[in-house]
Amino acid sequence: MNVFAQQVQAQVGIRLTSSQLAAFEEYERLLLEWNERINLTAIRTTEEIHTKHFLDSLTPILVMHDTTMDKIIDVGTGAGFPGIPLKIACPTLKLTLVESVGKKADFCRTVVESLKLDGVRVIQDRAEVLGQAADQRERYDWAMARAVANLPVLAEYLLPLLKVGGKMLAMKGESAHAEAHSAEKAFKILGGRLKQVHPVTLPGVADERYLILIDKIAATPQVYPRRPGLPTKKPL
Repeated sequence: MNVFAQQVQAQVGIRLTSSQLAAFEEYERLLLEWNERINLTAIRTTEEIHTKHFLDSLTPILVMHDTTMDKIIDVGTGAGFPGIPLKIACPTLKLTLVESVGKKADFCRTVVESLKLDGVRVIQDRAEVLGQAADQRERYDWAMARAVANLPVLAEYLLPLLKVGGKMLAMKGESAHAEAHSAEKAFKILGGRLKQVHPVTLPGVADERYLILIDKIAATPQVYPRRPGLPTKKPL
């Protein structure tokens, strides 16, 4: 993990402790073990897991470090990305992981328990349901997602979960700029405003990566998010 530790320090400026590195090692072991039974990831080599999953999941720190990070929600987390790596690297944050697929939610619970991660909650549900729940709506400082949906749809999933003054983060590939443009109407309807599209370069990875940052500047109208499935069928 020494190369990984050096990459993390170079990429996001965090020097991982030996216990944090041990947590990433255990996370990797569980990921590979479970992946033999259920399809968690197509990435199966140690080097790629370290770079394309762990290091990639830590890149949000580049735009988060000077903000309030008390309560974070990661929607469509899958095998725990980016939420669990962020929690390992930043132990004080309170994290909610949302995953609608039961086996993936079970995997996340196993990782949280195995790594003894305090202040982490795993919810098996859909974002459209959570966004209308009184204990979830407009409660978070950050709402984020990695490879979940097109940006107009993702905005309807994430912005209702944020406090006014909170921030939405979408991790995207080469389509980032086009998606940001196509989502301007959705941002306006939902109380958001595009702040920046931040490019990210990972060592040894040629693919373009971007962090799309949206400020929550006004309360989301109560009608949003719409019922499950509708945001995808009829994007704003």
